[in-house]
Amino acid sequence: MSVLQKPHSRATVLKTPSANARLTRLVSAAPIRSRAPEEGDFQIPLWSVPLILVILYVCLFSGLGALGLVGPDEPRYAAIARAMAETGDWVTPRLWGTPWFEKPVLYYWAAGISMRLFGVSEFAARLPSALAALLAVVSVAWTALRSFGVRAAWFSLLMLPTSVAMIGFSRAASPDMLFAGLLTASMAIAVEILQKQRPGAGLRIAFGFSLGAAVLAKGPAAVILAGGATLLWAALSRQWLAAFRFLHPLIIAVFCATALPWYILCALRNPDFLRVFIWQHNFERYLTPVFEHRQPFWYYGPILLLAIFPWILFLVWAIPDAVKCFKTGAHFQSPTLFFASWAAFPVLFFSLSQSKLPGYIVPAIPPLFALLGNRLSHLLQNSTNTAQRLLGWTGALFLFLSLPLLAEIVVGIRNMDRPEYALAGGVAFVVGSVVTILAFKKQPTAALLGVVLLIALCVLAANVVVLPRLDSRISARPLARKMKEADPTLSHIATYDLSRNWTYGLNFYFNQQLPEWTRGSGEPEWILGGSMLDRTIERRYDIGLDELTPENRDLIFVFHHF
Repeated sequence: MSVLQKPHSRATVLKTPSANARLTRLVSAAPIRSRAPEEGDFQIPLWSVPLILVILYVCLFSGLGALGLVGPDEPRYAAIARAMAETGDWVTPRLWGTPWFEKPVLYYWAAGISMRLFGVSEFAARLPSALAALLAVVSVAWTALRSFGVRAAWFSLLMLPTSVAMIGFSRAASPDMLFAGLLTASMAIAVEILQKQRPGAGLRIAFGFSLGAAVLAKGPAAVILAGGATLLWAALSRQWLAAFRFLHPLIIAVFCATALPWYILCALRNPDFLRVFIWQHNFERYLTPVFEHRQPFWYYGPILLLAIFPWILFLVWAIPDAVKCFKTGAHFQSPTLFFASWAAFPVLFFSLSQSKLPGYIVPAIPPLFALLGNRLSHLLQNSTNTAQRLLGWTGALFLFLSLPLLAEIVVGIRNMDRPEYALAGGVAFVVGSVVTILAFKKQPTAALLGVVLLIALCVLAANVVVLPRLDSRISARPLARKMKEADPTLSHIATYDLSRNWTYGLNFYFNQQLPEWTRGSGEPEWILGGSMLDRTIERRYDIGLDELTPENRDLIFVFHHF
């Protein structure tokens, strides 16, 4: 059975407009013409609906608490959100009582509400990112459906949530995924606006609101990325007047009503807000390496390939074809050119920045999968052999990646001290072999589903085996639990020469800002320090230590001083 067996089913109506609607689009003044009417017959099996729901849950929502908060950013953002939830001050972000204007307020609102609903936990801190990732996937599937048809939408629903970028950033307690999800929603609405001869008020309100919310998530970069991508498309398609559709008074009014109230209120309460946030954390961050995130111009090339893994070969294959189509002008009125501009502009813009981090180009990932879903749809219709080869080599890629892991087990380099290596290598080898065989046996759809299921299995394995074992090495959560068991009051504790990652992490889990210990500042009962502490503290400060406990393989030392 299939959901498209009946000619008047809902999916068929969404896929193929009537002849009159098609004629209207062809003769209208809409800047972009949908390619959905060109799609051939395509049937979606009934089992694909629960499959997609399972994939979305496993890849975006499962294991949100399997790993403690890591790095300096996650515990810092979570601490600010917790402070908002506890104090009821939803205007001024504060880190341990001090105003903190690095990012706007939307993530703190979302995480603070989540903590009030579910309690303070890693799950609550990361839930906004997981929901934003779901918003991005649904937005891409919707705009792919409207622009290219049901087949492209179905492939994008399978491919986008199984990419490394979506899996990773949906589990990050940070504004990056929230910003990318809202920007994806606004750009998907922009595509719909450009496909209409006269966009309705509903579309304009939705676009203004989603873009305004993106500004609340990460600042003026939302306007720069959305506007820059639109202008790039207008220049390439020679449709400059179309860009003025987004300056409609209703759009501007809704955008301002959404984005500006918090900025105005926060600036009134905090005179330094605009200088610190706008100048230091936006202009200086972009124009200077003041925050020490300098990287070469080509930095985002490898990052982009890693972000779309395991679908790298599809992108590499599609680039020459896209260049050829652009030279012939075949896509000037197609949604393809807008999606390409949408994906390219964030990469180009941040490649020029003096400060580069992987999360900056997350907004470029969703439109890429609208394009890849469309190209895979065309391949399976017109060039099945090419699709089979790409899927076969994707399966072989997993085989190549599994060999070093299996080799380490066989030769005993790590033996069974690292069972996660055996699990990951075994799963990748078996499923990669199955995918390769299916592809070269001329069953490309089954091979595609094999890749998707392999990614889901890897995520589940990581949640159950890999992340718990990594927890004590990269997160402060296990150490904080041990400390609370040893001394529930934690009334006399200090740090010594700790990295920012451990300092922010311990501060969050202890729910207090730990003091830095120096000579003459007293003798706290507990001292947490880096690997140099055991060689420094007794020699330089002549303090007797009754207990020394190395944690995390020399990353943290715990001194218990009586």
